[in-house]
Amino acid sequence: MRLQLLARFASASLIALSLAACQTTAAEPIAVSSALPGDNTDAQVASADPAPVSELIDAVSIPYESFQLENGLTVLVHEDRKAPVVGVSIWYNVGSKHEPEGKTGFAHLFEHLMFNGSENAPGDFFEPLQQVGATDFNGTTWFDRTNYFETVPTGALDRALMLESDRMGYLLGAVTQEKLDNQIGVVQNEKRQGDNQPYGLTEYEQLENLYPAGHPYHHSTIGSMDDLSSATLEDVKQWFRDNYGPNNAVLVLAGDIDTATAREKVTKWFGAIKRGPETTPVAAPVPTLPEPKLKTIYDRIASPRLYRMWAVPGLDNPDFLPLSMGATVLGGLASSRLDNALVREQQLAVRVVARAEIFAQAGQFVVYADAKPGVDQEELAAALDAEIEKFMAEGPTAGEIQRATTVYAAGQIRGLEQVGGFSGKAPTLAEGLLYQGDPGAYKTTLRRAAALTQEEVRDVTAKWLSRPVFELIVEPGDRQEGGENRGGFVIAPEGSSAMQPAFFINPAAMQGSVGVAVPEADRSQLPPVGELKPLDFPDIERATLSNGMEVYFARRDAVPAVSVRVAFNAGYGADPAGRLGLHSLMLSAMDEGTTSLSSSELAVAREQLGASIGGGANADTTFFSLDAVTPNLLGSLNLLADYIRNPAFDASELERVRAQQLTRITNELNNPAQIGQRALLPILYGQDHPYGIPPSGTGDPQVVQTVTREEISDFHRMWLRPDLAKVFVVGDTTLEEAVRMLEASFGDWQPPAVPAPEKTYDAPIPQPEQRIILLNRPNSPQSIIFGGLVLEQKGTDDLTVLQSANEVFGGSFLSRINMNLRETKGWSYGVRSMVRAPLDRSYFMIYAPVQSDRTGDSLAELRKDLAEYTSGKGVTEEELVRLINGNVRELPGQFETSGDVLGGIVNIVTYDRPDDYYETLSEKYSSLTAQQLDAAALGALRENQIVYVIVGDAEVVRPQLDALGLPVEVRETSGE
Repeated sequence: MRLQLLARFASASLIALSLAACQTTAAEPIAVSSALPGDNTDAQVASADPAPVSELIDAVSIPYESFQLENGLTVLVHEDRKAPVVGVSIWYNVGSKHEPEGKTGFAHLFEHLMFNGSENAPGDFFEPLQQVGATDFNGTTWFDRTNYFETVPTGALDRALMLESDRMGYLLGAVTQEKLDNQIGVVQNEKRQGDNQPYGLTEYEQLENLYPAGHPYHHSTIGSMDDLSSATLEDVKQWFRDNYGPNNAVLVLAGDIDTATAREKVTKWFGAIKRGPETTPVAAPVPTLPEPKLKTIYDRIASPRLYRMWAVPGLDNPDFLPLSMGATVLGGLASSRLDNALVREQQLAVRVVARAEIFAQAGQFVVYADAKPGVDQEELAAALDAEIEKFMAEGPTAGEIQRATTVYAAGQIRGLEQVGGFSGKAPTLAEGLLYQGDPGAYKTTLRRAAALTQEEVRDVTAKWLSRPVFELIVEPGDRQEGGENRGGFVIAPEGSSAMQPAFFINPAAMQGSVGVAVPEADRSQLPPVGELKPLDFPDIERATLSNGMEVYFARRDAVPAVSVRVAFNAGYGADPAGRLGLHSLMLSAMDEGTTSLSSSELAVAREQLGASIGGGANADTTFFSLDAVTPNLLGSLNLLADYIRNPAFDASELERVRAQQLTRITNELNNPAQIGQRALLPILYGQDHPYGIPPSGTGDPQVVQTVTREEISDFHRMWLRPDLAKVFVVGDTTLEEAVRMLEASFGDWQPPAVPAPEKTYDAPIPQPEQRIILLNRPNSPQSIIFGGLVLEQKGTDDLTVLQSANEVFGGSFLSRINMNLRETKGWSYGVRSMVRAPLDRSYFMIYAPVQSDRTGDSLAELRKDLAEYTSGKGVTEEELVRLINGNVRELPGQFETSGDVLGGIVNIVTYDRPDDYYETLSEKYSSLTAQQLDAAALGALRENQIVYVIVGDAEVVRPQLDALGLPVEVRETSGE
């Protein structure tokens, strides 16, 4: 899927220092008492006080060894034997900042092309990766780099390295005009998809106004439509020759491997590739605006958003760290200055954010506030500016620094349980080397953060934020321009100041350089897959608390962290008839304090412990999750128990979260994907069925406006009770210790005297009537097609065969509909279908964002593909082999982290599966036949009963739909 939009959020540990923090000076802590409810004699043995930040920092470690090939490829190796998988991550020193005039979007376009096959592996790269059971496989492009990654079973490492080396050294013969034309269309649809979202144009405004014309960060990574359309075959081939040599790359292998094995395999597959030219350095100084700048734009949003932005230093300047910490304290913590002042106290905003977006050579300090409906915009602006001024004058407190440091260190611990992916061990090492010349930069940075002083943070923040600011106001209204012509390169005007020296650390020669000639590897066929270890799902241990609450436990000790979930048999389906949104409002109110802790005190307590605590729900279940570091587990469980059992539901806080929820609903009504989903499920299930509700659970705004505190308290008391609860614990502790702590915090909790409520699913489901509901959203550059059908099967049924049949049709990147509309037609950035499986009746859904002028054609193709699949063109042998191999081989990689295991245990218990359920899947998949899959598709996926909901510009789309021969109903979307 190689998502550019996903790449915008895929920064590894160093850039994530918008969550960074500082010194370990002790602050006055919020008490998280070890004097717990109930009989807590054993629990009192342990301390509930937060562990010192230094102890958490010491737990963050990624030991590595390194070597360099003669051709300049630098290799880092980290050994982690917790699972039979290896994370492969390769980072190239080329991003959008390297693009010259007329070639914006080339770095990202080429990232796409590198997934379309190489000279010795000519098919789509997702095919062999899926065949070997790869997980977390993707690629991203950003301003400073392009990276590719996959986590593969150990026995498939040779195949992964052959594929990565083949597209590094043997690609150009496979790049054709047809592939280029197709991927230009795909990337342009990716651009449309991003532009079509609320606030989808703000990145253009940020970059174009903060950075002068000609600056490498002036244009977006996605590029302009014109530049993408003008890309020639020779252009893209030269881009590859200039930038993709081994000497401009860092390869990291992390997981079930040692350095000797890595050296042998990497030398075999990469050693014969010739060096390329060094990537040309670029100059990217931090600009300062000559004077303050103000601009107003309009978008389909709920309320005005006020931005304050400054260009600031990047990773090549030590100031990036105190700036990142300043942003965290100002608006990155739940207890942040802006949250306390503007959201909690003055109640002028429903949301505030401050973050430091740090790149290699520059970055942005961004602050924004979403106005509470009815609030005077000038009043909010004055209050926002006053808080920023106050922070520049006073700086952070010692307590704020301690909390920010703890939150950051705890996040690092949890993130590094994963060997690869977007932010695991491998990308953390690679980014440190590429950007700061040190794979261990994550550790150096964390230690430096812990040593920062209050004065340093104050002075550096004031230094950069006292310069002229760019103020952007996004007002509700119709857009006055689109994004088609945005994101391109603009020539700097004559007389503009010269650029400063470039910042790039070319990876230096590492220990053990290989200096011998390397013969060409045999690339005539893909390497065979070696021995693959079967999934060994952790044993599920059980216990029961004295009040009857069942506990399910599995031990995982790869990192000192524990994941907990307390799940209740409730969910959004428990909302009373005519009161949709009550449950969601209760969850929001629970986040705003307990009977012993105010809203801000609760936030402070979580951050002091480095604990992540929050509530959520789906149609059937309400759950509360805790991610804790092991040294702080007792205090974290105490806090979780207080959070669940004793919400304050303070009247003033309730009014605040009510305004926030109403704003969320309005934003949903302006978001094209959410518009469609809010409409689809009530159509499919009927409004009387528990599942016939908007899936977000935010509900009906008229109901949310009238829900009382008493209703919320009654709902909480009735549904969140120990006899409807189960507790799941996975991580670095023991069942005995977990039970001791849980007994102390939950053991004396007794259900109310009234019987537990029961949900019913017996409301009649409407007979499917095939038609098209067109939801008019004018001036949309894309349409989103939804198709839905309620199935006879329940989520508690064994859906292995049906889910597999759907995987062939639309459930994977290589599925029929995605390969058709994306890889063949180029009309979409990606389409899919899925079988959603709540506890009662399941449903089938198609999701297809497509360019507006191809909406009718796309729907015709989707219908044709499904009709053919269920009437003669069933599963092929190639599709069956791919499906079986992929699903069997990826099983060990699916449960790499404690969170993965916890999710698996939750599913086993919730859906009443046997404990060895996941270990039996290998045999189930291996025994699948094409006839089984065809029969499942034919019996369930009935195209002539699917209801289609389309969100798009009716003026453009309606004429296309009239030719399809289905009834079309047009409904307006007001956004309110």
